[in-house]
Amino acid sequence: MFSKFTSILQHAVEALAPSLPLQEDFVYHWKGITHYYIETSDDKAPVTDTNIPSHLEQMLDILTQEEAERESGETGPCMEYLLHHKILETLYTLGKADCPPGMKQQVLTFYTKLLAHIRQPLLPHINVHRPVQKLIRLCGDVLAAPTENEEIQFLCTVCAKLKQDPYLVNFFLENKSKRPETKGASAAEGVKESVLAPDTGQSQADPPGEPQAAAAASTSSPAANNNNTNNYNLVSSLLNLTKSPDGRIVVKACEGLMLLVSLPEPAAARCLTENTELCEHLTDRLVSFYKALPPSMDPMDIETVESVNWGLDVYNLKEDAAVFTGKRALISFLSWLDYCDQLIKEAQKSAAAVMAKAVRERFFVSVMEPQLMQTSEVGILTSTALLNRIIRQVTSEALLQEIVYFLLGEDEEAESPAAVAQNPLRHRLIEHCDHLSDEISIMTLRLFEQLIQKPNQHILHSLVLRSLEERNYLENKPQEEREHLENGQPHDAVDLEEDPLFGDDLSPDSRLSGSDWLGSSPQQSPDHTKSDGKTEVHKIVNSFLCLVPDEAKSSYHVEGTGYDTYLRDAHRQFRDFCGICQRWDWRGSPKPLEKCNLEMPFFEGHFLKVLFDRMGRILDQPYDVNLQVTAVLSKLSLLPHPHLHEYLLDPYINLAPGCRSLFSVIVRVVGDLMLRIHRIPDFTPKLLLVRKRLLGLEPEGVTVDHSTLLEGVIVLEEFCKELAAIAFVKYHAAAPPSL
Repeated sequence: MFSKFTSILQHAVEALAPSLPLQEDFVYHWKGITHYYIETSDDKAPVTDTNIPSHLEQMLDILTQEEAERESGETGPCMEYLLHHKILETLYTLGKADCPPGMKQQVLTFYTKLLAHIRQPLLPHINVHRPVQKLIRLCGDVLAAPTENEEIQFLCTVCAKLKQDPYLVNFFLENKSKRPETKGASAAEGVKESVLAPDTGQSQADPPGEPQAAAAASTSSPAANNNNTNNYNLVSSLLNLTKSPDGRIVVKACEGLMLLVSLPEPAAARCLTENTELCEHLTDRLVSFYKALPPSMDPMDIETVESVNWGLDVYNLKEDAAVFTGKRALISFLSWLDYCDQLIKEAQKSAAAVMAKAVRERFFVSVMEPQLMQTSEVGILTSTALLNRIIRQVTSEALLQEIVYFLLGEDEEAESPAAVAQNPLRHRLIEHCDHLSDEISIMTLRLFEQLIQKPNQHILHSLVLRSLEERNYLENKPQEEREHLENGQPHDAVDLEEDPLFGDDLSPDSRLSGSDWLGSSPQQSPDHTKSDGKTEVHKIVNSFLCLVPDEAKSSYHVEGTGYDTYLRDAHRQFRDFCGICQRWDWRGSPKPLEKCNLEMPFFEGHFLKVLFDRMGRILDQPYDVNLQVTAVLSKLSLLPHPHLHEYLLDPYINLAPGCRSLFSVIVRVVGDLMLRIHRIPDFTPKLLLVRKRLLGLEPEGVTVDHSTLLEGVIVLEEFCKELAAIAFVKYHAAAPPSL
């Protein structure tokens, strides 16, 4: 009580007394603090019962006022005094001893405000960054400490300063062999010595002169340290605070780490990944959140749970449990995954690569791979759904690359049938696209559909493009020998030209060569507005539209289901794919045949093989499976790669013996359909009824015979219309506009 009265009296005297020069006022307040330690014998009273907080506040106000009155960059006498007399060093000692109780909190606040309010660069000064570094080591030492809030504010202020001037981070890479901490005298004696020393002479002070001289002398040492023996205490303290039970402290610590990893200094990036536990902390926490998930979850719940941004996941445990079991655990996992993803995305390039590799090795390989390789169908379904959600959420280039290598391997060479099982995980995932469980097949197909749309070139190269690089799916025989084959197929294959489903206008002379798909532009002439290329593309479009025979078509009975309904979506999706692929070194036209190794046996690749096998069974598969198979194939058809376009969308290529293309697979399906139609009485009315039920135009009623076949026919018709729309859109996007 007496000390509070003294403080009030002091403020009144200061208000009435004539104003002193700023430096004298500053020294007066500093000596008011030092005299407390000389005169007091009760070091148990809390600091709030003393004048120390008031003196520190006044010192900050004076320093701020002094800077405001001077030109930018000019150091005033009060700041000179603070630097010359190592006031920050002394305050650090007082804060470390926490004498009087609560002093650490006051020191942290003083440091934070000093760094935040003073505009001139202070950290380059040795008498600033050295005590700042020591104070950093005190932060995060005790979990749930009463000073946690002040600690995180101080650390984040330092991080913000380093973000403004990244080179300063070199001052905070402390050499492990130089730890000046000394132990011996009691805390009280040490404090008294430290507060007395600055005013008794120059023994502890720097030689008189400009503070810049001290800064210049100090800048030569940090960068010269061996980075392999450096401590990065700023990172270590922030990592400790991420374990706080206070969620707000955790978020602030994560923000501080985000600032540090983004610093461009190579030495800091190297120290971050080699000499701190950042990678271990990220991955260990990710693993613990993943292991907290229920062993089985509904894939729909995993897919539809709301988007998660780290640090913003406000939740209600009762509401989450009411929605579905495990929602809170799932959100926690996705939230931390989002943080890891954003951290890697913001990180300096070499640090990002190391962190991404750590996530791959310590989480994906160690934890997720056994889950994906298990034999339990429930476990496979849950882990595949989680992997699909992870891939959908990841946006950082480095982490996506590591996930892709984890799933598909790093092989670049063309696949061979004998080598498809060399990468067990890749082989297992692709096989799951044709699993006995329709749910697993659908979820795995969704996984690959998601992968295809990610901005990573290796995904498409690994899955499809490396098998098409040599164009050895094309016939490699003289023209006179080709005539003995039917459409480049063995004699028992379905021939497009002789099939009664196609008109005479689909003759070989009217074909649009796949090698010209990007270059078939109109001949510029004033009286020729309709290009030959457009005529050719219309024939390709018609070839897909005419694939399904009229007696198997039902869309013309329902309004708004024409081919044109697919054009808008195809245009948007193709534009999106072009935006993704434009930075890749994809050729603009197919590789010349004379440079291709056509003698090498063609293997479509494991992925396309499974898709084509699935497509060939479209009349006997469930509706949802068919939708997902055609969705993946349409995404592949949209890709602006000439070989993929030629192989999937050109009906007129001469296929090598034993080879199949998407078009030839569909032709075989249509041939099978024609044989089966005549065995089903009232085929057309039943087909129309099934279509209307799928569209919700008819209520569900009596089960229709052969419903799987009828649904397959509807999907087949719609898929052919979609392929026609894609071919049309890709041609018009590639051809220059007519003049």
